[in-house]
Amino acid sequence: MADAARRLAVLGSPISHSKSPALHRAAYGRLGLDWEYTAVEMDGARLETFLDGLDGSWRGLSLTMPLKQDVLPLLDEVDEPARLTGAANTVLFDGGGRRGFNTDVGGIVRTLRETGLDRVTRGVLIGGGATAASALAAMAELGASGVHVLLRRPDAARALIELGSTLGVEVQAAPVAGLATAEHADLVVSTVPGGTELGSEASAALVHGAVLLDVAYSPWPTALAAQWLDADGTVVHGLGMLLHQALLQVRIFVTGDPTRPLPDEAGVLAVMRDSL
Repeated sequence: MADAARRLAVLGSPISHSKSPALHRAAYGRLGLDWEYTAVEMDGARLETFLDGLDGSWRGLSLTMPLKQDVLPLLDEVDEPARLTGAANTVLFDGGGRRGFNTDVGGIVRTLRETGLDRVTRGVLIGGGATAASALAAMAELGASGVHVLLRRPDAARALIELGSTLGVEVQAAPVAGLATAEHADLVVSTVPGGTELGSEASAALVHGAVLLDVAYSPWPTALAAQWLDADGTVVHGLGMLLHQALLQVRIFVTGDPTRPLPDEAGVLAVMRDSL
């Protein structure tokens, strides 16, 4: 696409704390693009009107919850990760249409691989929202055959069980208290908000045998991450997922394709990482 100035934004509520503007501005600066990226306070009730009011200077949007789900009926097409998980965190305005993408799945896979985790057999997943669905899809991409989902209300796991069936992953739901007795897994992913009290510590088998990815990054460390760190376990910071999903968003906004690398992508990733 042309290098003309374009507009982008991250939408959500609350949004003032978002690190997305810093990440994206660093990327476009490195690429020599005079693009504007801002943060816009937005809720689902106003989303359709906002989208309808955007002019041709807009290239795309990043979305936080619950807009990742609210936006789906407002899109012309979605990619496979967004279709599977029922959540799109990226909107590309392209040829008069609205294309939705889920870069959270790829962001999780990329940050885990960066840590050295290329293969997952068994996983533990804490939480049941849209990010949990993305984490389950990421585990499936890494080869997981079974995932224990731990929830405050195990009966709320139906959507994840159905997604697991589609992905070829056996999903078993249990109360969060099951964290204390869970047996060995390769990976534990916590998708609950920062500061959430789980009411249970992880078993020694998990802490000593599994990599922990905690998607929360503020406050840090979370109680769960602190348990891993105290035991010299392997912890993947939630900012890693944020960084890598944002890089895939930049690919989409610049090239129209999340699988197409950027010019000087290593340099772009480095300045984005420094912005955090």
